[in-house]
Amino acid sequence: MKKTFVFLFTLVAVMATSAVAMAQTTDPAVASSAVDTIGKIALAAGLGMGLATLGPGLAQGFAINGALQGIARNPEAAGAIRTNMIIGLALIESLTIYGLVVALILLYAFPLSSVITGLF
Repeated sequence: MKKTFVFLFTLVAVMATSAVAMAQTTDPAVASSAVDTIGKIALAAGLGMGLATLGPGLAQGFAINGALQGIARNPEAAGAIRTNMIIGLALIESLTIYGLVVALILLYAFPLSSVITGLF
């Protein structure tokens, strides 16, 4: 199980890193094609959001599983466990929001915006 998670995490991290590297290139030969650059930035944003939702999604599942097991073992502590679980889920969800912010920055604040707006 751990080997599968390590493999998936490594695969997604390599894909996201390569997409971000492609999107941030300043090579004049690559930068001359604005449409190609837009595609790379969109790919980087999409992979970034996928990575940003994969980890927190798994973490939320594990957190809810642990909380439900704790409540099943000790029903008197359900209120405290539920409160701590909700706070933890909110903190985990903030990681996904950070990924969304990075994706939006990639989509709307890239250095070739003047070239691209000149095309339309």
